[in-house]
Amino acid sequence: MFGCLVAGRLVQTDVQQVAEDKFVFNLPDYETANHVVVFMLGTVPFPGGMGGAVYFSYPDPSGLPVWQLLGFITNEKPSAIFKITGLKSGVGGQHPFGMMSIPQTPSVAQVGVSIEPLEQLVQQTPVASATVSTVDSFTQFTQKMMDSLYNFSSSYAVTQAQMTPNPSEMFIPASVILKWYENFQRRMVQNPNFWKS
Repeated sequence: MFGCLVAGRLVQTDVQQVAEDKFVFNLPDYETANHVVVFMLGTVPFPGGMGGAVYFSYPDPSGLPVWQLLGFITNEKPSAIFKITGLKSGVGGQHPFGMMSIPQTPSVAQVGVSIEPLEQLVQQTPVASATVSTVDSFTQFTQKMMDSLYNFSSSYAVTQAQMTPNPSEMFIPASVILKWYENFQRRMVQNPNFWKS
C-alpha cells in the first residue's frame, strides 16, 4: 500500500503493519537522512473519506521512540516529501503509536502511517521544520545575498548634511540600491533563471 524513500537510498516497500490502521517503515542509519518521501504505491487506495497521517520517530537517549507528525497523504495527494534533518533533536507530540510495542534499535528511526479520517487530518498541526521549502537553494542564496548587500550598504548611510565632500570618492544614493533590490526581487519572482539570458 505504501512506499518510503530516503534521499540517496533505494525505495522501501517493506512496510510493517503494526495494527489494522497503522504501518511502520524502519530507517536504518537515520542520522545521515535529510529528507524522506512517503507515497502510495497505487495498488490499494484509502477508503472513502480517509487518508494517512505520516509520523517520524527516532530513539531518544534512553532508547524510547519520540514521534512527530510530519503531514499526511491522501488519494488526491498520494505522495509527500518531508525534511527530517532538524527533527532528531525535537520534542515529540501526540501520536497514535504510543501504546504499541514497536521494536526500535538505537540507530534506527521509523516512519509511521496512521489511517485516519480526512477531517481529522486537516485539523492536525505538523512539526513546522518538516515542511520542505518550495524555494530552491539558488533562490535562497540570491535572497540572502541581496539582503546582505542592502544591509551592508545601508549601514554606511549618511544624510546629505553629514556627507564630507571627497572628490576622489563616488557616492550612490541609498534609493538607487533600494530600487535595484526591489527590481531584482521582482525579476526573481517572475523568473528565477532570468540571469541566464
